[in-house]
Amino acid sequence: MKVTKTLDAKGFACPMPIVKTKKAIDSINSGDVLEVLVTDKGALNDFAAWAKGGGHTILEQKEAAGVLTFYIQKA
Repeated sequence: MKVTKTLDAKGFACPMPIVKTKKAIDSINSGDVLEVLVTDKGALNDFAAWAKGGGHTILEQKEAAGVLTFYIQKA
């Protein structure tokens, strides 16, 4: 998977990871992939709902060492 842009939102609590992700996804082209790193466990539900609402696709999500990583393809 080719990542277009990476957003480090570690250490931020809701709603900042989503706010920063929206800003980052607005700066890339349709079909591009945004990698987002977060530490807020609430992001699991938040990102799923946000992506669905915006028509974006979460290609993959994983967790390692307390960091959640989302790969979101822009609609």
